[in-house]
Amino acid sequence: MERIYADYASAAPLYPEAVAAMQEAAAQAWGAAAASEYREGRAAAQALDRARQQIAALINARPAEVYFTSSGTEANNWAIKGLSAAQPERQRVVVSAIEHLSVLNPVQRLTRFGASQSMLVAVDAQGVVDRAAAEQAMTAETALVSVQLASNEIGTIQPVAELVERAKPRRLLVHTDAVAATGRIAVDVRQLGVDALSLAANQFGGPSGVGALYVREGVRIQPLLDGGTQEQGRRAGGENLIGVVGAGAAAERTHQELAARGGILRRMGERLLAGLRQRIDGVRPTGPTGPLGHPAQRLPGHVSLCIEGMEDSEALLRALDLAGIACSNGSACSSKAMKTSHVLKAIGVPEAQAEGAVIFSLGWASTDQDVDGLLDRVPRVVEQLRKVLSNNAR
Repeated sequence: MERIYADYASAAPLYPEAVAAMQEAAAQAWGAAAASEYREGRAAAQALDRARQQIAALINARPAEVYFTSSGTEANNWAIKGLSAAQPERQRVVVSAIEHLSVLNPVQRLTRFGASQSMLVAVDAQGVVDRAAAEQAMTAETALVSVQLASNEIGTIQPVAELVERAKPRRLLVHTDAVAATGRIAVDVRQLGVDALSLAANQFGGPSGVGALYVREGVRIQPLLDGGTQEQGRRAGGENLIGVVGAGAAAERTHQELAARGGILRRMGERLLAGLRQRIDGVRPTGPTGPLGHPAQRLPGHVSLCIEGMEDSEALLRALDLAGIACSNGSACSSKAMKTSHVLKAIGVPEAQAEGAVIFSLGWASTDQDVDGLLDRVPRVVEQLRKVLSNNAR
């Protein structure tokens, strides 16, 4: 039985180009990039500069505006804490109710220690942020607005550029967590108008352990890590050079293929969702479900739903794994103790339904044969598991 990988929302398989670039870097560019006095250091610095240029090109930024981090989580933490700390005269951080925990938890920490006040903005049933409520929360006390570009859990693409337009007259900084979006849709920091943007390489065919934070030129941000002068003096600690090189190679291929890939993934995702709804009773899609052009847009290749009668989505995931399918039920960073997702709560999914949540996310190596396999195997697994649960309940 061939395995079907359908969890690109957690991590994508590495591109061959990324693997090759990392192997070359391990052999030839292993020196300290900060040590430009000798050959090995210069080779490392050149490799680092090239990767920075490749990442910058993917998001239409200047290379000097890209800072490497250890992950998307670090990039989000740095944005929330560093941008807030650079504006001590302002106390409020505005975020949506369905942000990733690497945004919500730093905001909670700042609030707990009295460094800021937080404002959670509600979303509608499809996960789209309430624009009017967000604008109302943009007061003179607001230091930062942080709204994700897209949800890794329900696939909703947020109107970030519109929120930036509402924040500009108030001279507010806007950050977006683009980890789930980068590599799936076009991400252009100039068009979005944001002051900061987070991404992670493992979402677009690069290695885990590499993230980046875009900070618009001229924007003040305090360091998250204190120490040396790496990353233009803003992020201390030696860069994960081999991983960064792999991230750069993955970014270059992603940039070349993105336009064509988006249409392919959207078609496969729509076919998968329609097929599962036809073959399985009691399916409730979560996030946007409208046609192309609908105001609420979904990430291409992203299918999230709740299945009636599944009391424990982890049992479903284990059964699907035995059937050769890898998928998820939420964020890879969420605690197993968090049985009901805060995202599903925010969009009004009843707890009993939320316990049957499952996410299928396709990516660069996905094929139509994978979709065929999912449409064949998933309904059979659900039917078998329902019989087991029914027998156990007797």
